[in-house]
Amino acid sequence: MKIKDAIEILRPVNCLMGSLTVIIGLLNTRTGILPEKFLVNIILGILAYVFIAGSGMVINDIYDIEIDLINRPQRPIPRGSITITQAQILFVIYLILGLTASVFNSTLNILGLSNIIIAAFFGLIGWVYAKWGKKSGFLGNIIVSISFSIGLIYGAILNSSIIPIYIYYFFFTSFFLLLSREVIKGCEDLEGDKQLGVKTLAIKIGIKKSKYISMLFAIFAIIFFILTFYTPIISPAYFFFPMTFGLIDVGYVIILMFKKEQTKRDFKRISLFLKIGAFLGLVAFLFASI
Repeated sequence: MKIKDAIEILRPVNCLMGSLTVIIGLLNTRTGILPEKFLVNIILGILAYVFIAGSGMVINDIYDIEIDLINRPQRPIPRGSITITQAQILFVIYLILGLTASVFNSTLNILGLSNIIIAAFFGLIGWVYAKWGKKSGFLGNIIVSISFSIGLIYGAILNSSIIPIYIYYFFFTSFFLLLSREVIKGCEDLEGDKQLGVKTLAIKIGIKKSKYISMLFAIFAIIFFILTFYTPIISPAYFFFPMTFGLIDVGYVIILMFKKEQTKRDFKRISLFLKIGAFLGLVAFLFASI
């Protein structure tokens, strides 16, 4: 096994993008924090997220070996660059590195066990998703939504055990928007999921009902997004402009969902706009910290 293979299976780009949520959580709760302490929090917070998220990528590839041999033969395990045993070792190493970063953060900042518990929970649900969550359908959707959004809580708790209400609103905005998209993806991938035995909502209750559930989650996301503006966030003026574009995007998605019949292409379009909405939401959260 080469070092580049060990890095590749970590999927560093995805992990670093996810770590942006930790940075947003830190930036929006930084009041009164010393610069050197804040820098340590950012570095250790990113390391914790990247390595724990990376361990989830590795364990997912281990459980998906049969599927990846057909659908993604270029990945390290199916192409033979990394053996299953080596991947299992990497999973343990990455998880330990992530938890260790969390422990260092707690020790240096006298945080207690709160951030360590969140980090351990993050690692646990990564394994649960790989083993059971993916094929369970809706449970897997929930886990994916939590896994990305949890960085907002984790970042905030590195500054203080008292988390501002707007951080929770950030979390629920991200969670519900991603959950809405995951349900729509189940509608988009209906035929493929049937062949793989994935029990999505679209398969269990049908596309029409799943679409309305996705719409409901998108509405919840909008509600929490708007509520954030009425809390004492650091920079409400900067938050307002990207927030407006995000609301327009998700509002447009809801209008698209009202269409009686949707094709796979329509669902792909809706999924894309929900992804754009999630990105605009992160931009708004980032701007709120300016």
